Amino acid sequence: MTQQKAIVIGAGIVGIATARALALKGFEVEVFERDERAVGASIRNFGMIWPIGQPSGRLYNRARRSREIWQSICEEAGIWHDPVGSLHLAYHDDELQAIREYVAANAAERGCTLLTPAEALEKSASINPEGLLGALWSPDEMIVEAREAIGQVAAFLEKKYHIRFHWHTAIHKISYPAVYSGDRQWEADRIYVCSGVDFETLYPDTFRQLSLTKCKLQMMRAAALPEKQRIGPSLCGGLSMVHYPGFQSAASLPALKNRYQQQYAEELKWGIHVMVSQNQYGELTIGDSHEYGLTHDPFSRGFIDQMIIRYLGTFTQLQSSQIIQHWVGFYPKMTNGNTELILSPEKGVTIINGVGGNGMTLSFGLAEEVINGEISVSTL
Repeated sequence: MTQQKAIVIGAGIVGIATARALALKGFEVEVFERDERAVGASIRNFGMIWPIGQPSGRLYNRARRSREIWQSICEEAGIWHDPVGSLHLAYHDDELQAIREYVAANAAERGCTLLTPAEALEKSASINPEGLLGALWSPDEMIVEAREAIGQVAAFLEKKYHIRFHWHTAIHKISYPAVYSGDRQWEADRIYVCSGVDFETLYPDTFRQLSLTKCKLQMMRAAALPEKQRIGPSLCGGLSMVHYPGFQSAASLPALKNRYQQQYAEELKWGIHVMVSQNQYGELTIGDSHEYGLTHDPFSRGFIDQMIIRYLGTFTQLQSSQIIQHWVGFYPKMTNGNTELILSPEKGVTIINGVGGNGMTLSFGLAEEVINGEISVSTL
């Protein structure tokens, strides 16, 4: 039997996850990336694999599966990863109440616990102890250095599964079974478009009909802490609890949101919630913000960075806050409440898109579900 061929467009996290899932099903896979390496949203993030942010059920299970795949690949390929877990810190009674409710609803499935202030401070000396009432501890979260890991995973897939990567090859047209880059073309039995916001170039009419917008985020990187200090788990303030849908199981969350809308109206206006993670070099990744719209200016807003740093200071005590990098990122986001877009715009072509800033956490599991036929593919 002739081996079936598949083409994947985009070498970010969704693309490499899809290429892996196809290779496991026996396809001969080629991946096309317009740049010399992945430089989009897949490397402009915390590097967090973040199951705690997902609601229980299908998305949480997908996140756990993705984490399993991440860990397996990292261990086999020798890619740095750190299963440090996470701490959400409470400094007000309503934050502590939301954590209590979250733990009561999820402890059996997720293994999360409510820590006393002393227990939290044992896990991280970087926590601000003043006014600390408690913390939510979750062991599930893992950190990779996204800027390096995405390319390292691609190299691993190329070596292990003989997936061929075509770098600096922009696909400008698809007419099944062919894809085109200038006067060159390639053919395959299946074509998968995993190029984030770039898929608008390939299917502009389709993009225009969809419930999609684009999100702009701002993030920063701080220099390594002195004396090789580690912060331990990824650290989060209360605003992260109202950002992630995983916390909807806390009955008092609406009341917490109402208080934040009064106290942090400007932060919520710009979609700010604040987290910090640490890479293998000791550097700190800090963010982030969320602005929605189809067109964004490409520049950072200084006042947003200042608000992020100011809120960071409410729950951390970091000895070094020297910011060495600022950046923006862009990713597609569904506006109709759906968690992803799986769409066939023409025979033989599937678009995988719209994971809404959760690509590091969900993509490996999502790709397996799509390629295994566990998710229905929509058509216009």
